[in-house]
Amino acid sequence: MRVQPAVLDSPEALGEAAAAVVVEGLAAARARGADAYLLGCPTGRSPATTYAALARRVAAERVDVSRLVVVLMDEYLVPRRPQDDDGGLVLEDPAALHSCARYGREEVLEPLQRAAGTRRGPADDALWLPDPDDPAAYDRRIADAGGVDLFLLASGASDGHVAFNAPGTPPDAVTRVVELPESTRRDNLDTWPSLGGDLAAVPRHGVSVGVATIRDLSRSVLMLCHGAGKREAVARLTAAERYDPSWPATVLADCAAPRFLVDGAAAGRAQPASAFA
Repeated sequence: MRVQPAVLDSPEALGEAAAAVVVEGLAAARARGADAYLLGCPTGRSPATTYAALARRVAAERVDVSRLVVVLMDEYLVPRRPQDDDGGLVLEDPAALHSCARYGREEVLEPLQRAAGTRRGPADDALWLPDPDDPAAYDRRIADAGGVDLFLLASGASDGHVAFNAPGTPPDAVTRVVELPESTRRDNLDTWPSLGGDLAAVPRHGVSVGVATIRDLSRSVLMLCHGAGKREAVARLTAAERYDPSWPATVLADCAAPRFLVDGAAAGRAQPASAFA
């Protein structure tokens, strides 16, 4: 089905609206006595204002985030060290600035822990990451936990990738090791300035949830797009009636309870903030 976006005034307003959805979800999880609230988290620029707004709300409103589990979507893979080389791939150094694990820890989890202070903050082990040696185990772990309560999503600007699902990804793709196409790697140069604009510095492989993981193992999803560079993404996503492998972020159209937030620049027009519920 087509998902019409709510248009907000700015990336910051978008972040505030998305953070409110997370806070509402946390409250609902607490009310029903759930052991955990799983939040599917992309990395990069698109969700940054959401994570910042969520930390502010946790601090200001004493939000209980002890049940929060950060479910990362992907991570880069690099060849094993030459002395250990068996032709395999391993997770990127978690200290690398472009590491998704580093982002999840330093940009999502730790700010929430600081915001909660001595109150009920996320646990130290509340950060999940797929294992390239057994990627299928990630989908099983998510399913065993009852699914992702809210999957935050972002679309690649030039090729519509979602997580590391590149154009051509089939609709039944699950968590797996993937080779990253040049289009996705070039998008990542803008995401990670630490790579110095050098395409050769962008890893060529990753481990990623699949579009089926997102579609089948989520209770709700929220797509975030802001900035003029995401105008094509917004146009493609708004027009999609179903999943289109040429633009994988269109999995949004097939998900349960899909919602879509954009700012005026991404919408391609000046427009007052619309209602978002």
